[in-house]
Order: sequence, then C-alpha cells, then structure tokens
Amino acid sequence: MPEHQRKTYKILTLNQIAHHGLCRFPTEIFQVGKDITEPDAILVRSHNLLNQNIPISVKAIGRAGAGTNNIPVPDMNNRGIPVFNTPGANANAVKELALACLFLAARNLVPALQFAKNLQGDDVMLDNQAEDGKKLFSGIELPGRTLGIIGLGEIGRLVANSALRLGMKVIGYDPQITIDSAWNLSAEVKKANSMEDLLRHSEFVSVHVPLLNSTRQLIDDKFIKLMKQNVTLLNFSRREVVNEEAILTGIATNKLKYYVSDFPSQKLQHQQSVITLPHLGASTQEAEENCAVMVVDQLIDYLQNGNITHTVNFPDIQMERESPYRVAVANANVPNIVGQISTSMAKAGLNIHNMINKSRGEMAFTLVDVDSPVSQQVLDEIAAIAGVLMARYLPLPK
Repeated sequence: MPEHQRKTYKILTLNQIAHHGLCRFPTEIFQVGKDITEPDAILVRSHNLLNQNIPISVKAIGRAGAGTNNIPVPDMNNRGIPVFNTPGANANAVKELALACLFLAARNLVPALQFAKNLQGDDVMLDNQAEDGKKLFSGIELPGRTLGIIGLGEIGRLVANSALRLGMKVIGYDPQITIDSAWNLSAEVKKANSMEDLLRHSEFVSVHVPLLNSTRQLIDDKFIKLMKQNVTLLNFSRREVVNEEAILTGIATNKLKYYVSDFPSQKLQHQQSVITLPHLGASTQEAEENCAVMVVDQLIDYLQNGNITHTVNFPDIQMERESPYRVAVANANVPNIVGQISTSMAKAGLNIHNMINKSRGEMAFTLVDVDSPVSQQVLDEIAAIAGVLMARYLPLPK
C-alpha cells in the first residue's frame, strides 16, 4: 500500500524506552513495540545496530541519548535516513555526576571509604584507627581552584556554570562552540586560546566532547605532559577519547592524581588513582524520561511532517504547514536537485505553495508544499532523480 494511504506508522523499539516518551505516540496513528515487522522507524538506546540489517521500510532512526556510535550513520546517509539523537536531554544528569566526582577526588573519598570499610575492632579501636589514618586522606577545598573544561556544549556549559557557583575558577576551550552555548555560558568562564593554555593553568580537567575522528585519543602523552602536577582528569565523554597508556604514564609520573571515568576498561581495572563508574552518566529516571520524550517528539514530527530537529547527519529543517500536500526529499548536496524537483512538479501541473531546502556537508533536505494532491507517478519521478536518496509524500489526513 502506498505510504500516503497508510493510517498508521510502525515503531520498533530495541531497548527499554521510558513510558513518559512512548505514551506520546498517538495510538490511533502509531503502532509501537519490540516485535514490530517492517517498521517505519527504529527507536534505540544502547542496542548495537552496526552489524544488523536495517529493514528497507525504515525511514528514521531515533537514539534516546546523545551518542550514535551504535548506529551505522554512513549507511543511513546513503539511504537518506535521518539519525535523530537527544543532545542536552541528559545534560543535567551528567553534570551532577561530574560535580560529584570533583568532590570524590578533592576529598580522596574513594580510598577513604575503602579504608573505613576495612577497619576492625570495637568502637574505641575504630576511633583510634580512624584518627591515626585520616591524615592519609587529607584533601583540598574547591573554592579558588581552577577547573579546565574541554568542550562547552550543553553538558560542559552546565558543569562550568555550576563550578563557578562552587567558588571555582573556570577556563573553557571549545573552538566549535555554538551561539546558543556561548549565550548561556557565564561571562566569568575564561576563554582558553588552546588546550595547551588550558592545561597549564588547570588543577582539574573535565572533558565533554563527542567521539569524532578529531577527538579519538585526544587525551594522549602530549596532552598529559602539558598538565600541571597532581591534576584530576574527568572523562564523561567516551572511553575512546582517552589513550589509556597515557593515563597510566600520567599516574606514574604524578601528572595525574586521579583519573575519573564513566567507562571501565580492562587496562585500567584495579589501577591505583583510577576511579571508574559503570556508565552512570545518564542513568537517572529524569534523564531517561527527558531523552525518550525528546526523541519521540522528533520522530512524530519527522514521520508526519518531514521536519528535522537534532540529527547527526542532516540539517535542521522546519516548515509550517501551509497546504495539506507535502513532499519531503532527502538528497545528496549536489547542484540542481531543487530545480529538477520543481520541474517534475510543474510538468504534472502542481503549483508549489512553499518550499525550503537546507544542506549540511554532503547531505541536504527539501520540503515542498503544493496546492493539490501528488500522484505516485510524480513521487517516483522525483525519487529517480540522480542524487535523490529518498522521497516521501506526506499529505495531512482528511
């Protein structure tokens, strides 16, 4: 059955998605479940899609979280399939965990807890052992200390502003900072001109960058050597952002007092001065609900209207409905695609009411509202244009 005659969309869930999000799918239009066949969209959290066959029926993938390393994005580009994510939805949860770990490191709480756990004897003996041992865990206070933040997106910005409220000095480095992040960042955050500049002044360093080719192994031997002595390094980005051999060298040379990470690894397991957590960054009820709500709203708007907000592979594009007849086209960013779409519609006697085209790198997206229904023949003709990856007809229900 042609898509424009369908009354429902089918959503395949491959992880447990918070009910707060799933309940936003209108039940009369959307069928949602883990056993769906021929889905229109796939909704995941951590499920690995890299080696999985993505059904030909799929038109979108939604990730209830920020990272999309479990999704074959290049393959989806070739098919014109947007990959949605939820940047910022779990930002407060990660911020709170980063702040908690600042205190863990500053007050040597992890070794102190282990020490106290191993004490033996009656209350008098415990008190004496505690008094004798507490000097081993003497810490520092955060006010006046300098925190360097690499990556000032939603999470880095929240960490920076919160650290300032704790009385810390904050230096930030992010050559790719967005206008929105810059507007919401406190003016008290000093701008570092380079990572070298940041590292020379920071007693704590917190890394908040996406995993890209440019950030893989970002924290290497050169990075560690530029640090002051006895720095605490926090990594709540991705494990692959850090070269773990460099971490061990940094600990051995007293460049690092602590390495705190949300990503356990065999190499760092049981290493002195390494604190690892079991992927707790977004593991709060609120974060899971926020991510689910955000990605569900994105999928609904895309499947029904072709609007795109927050994908990792296509431009953001929104157009208010001015006609019940809409065509959405995903295409390679090459010349004359828009002209050929217009020509196909003109030949069919279709009057274009409104049109928008946006590009992002090699990918582009076009929305066209026309004044009368679009035939399957016209849609097929548009889909056959060289460079067009996907064409969908999105009429409003009568």
